Amino acid sequence: MEKYRFNVFGDILAVERHGPVWRCFAIGYDGKRGPVDLAIPPEVSHAELPQYLYDIYHEQAVMSDADIFEITWPSP
Repeated sequence: MEKYRFNVFGDILAVERHGPVWRCFAIGYDGKRGPVDLAIPPEVSHAELPQYLYDIYHEQAVMSDADIFEITWPSP
């Protein structure tokens, strides 16, 4: 299973691939995950995720958080 985290204009979004299906979760300030109703086509690759997320969420951008970038964290 592929797992990624992105800062999406200041909000943290976890994106996971389960087989051909992408699943998305919002990460709260307390670290808890909640499902996000976001459909990502199975043909979207990991490299294309930042642009795809930008295209979906660009209207939420503000001057202080005007970008999307991947967050890396250590594996347990």
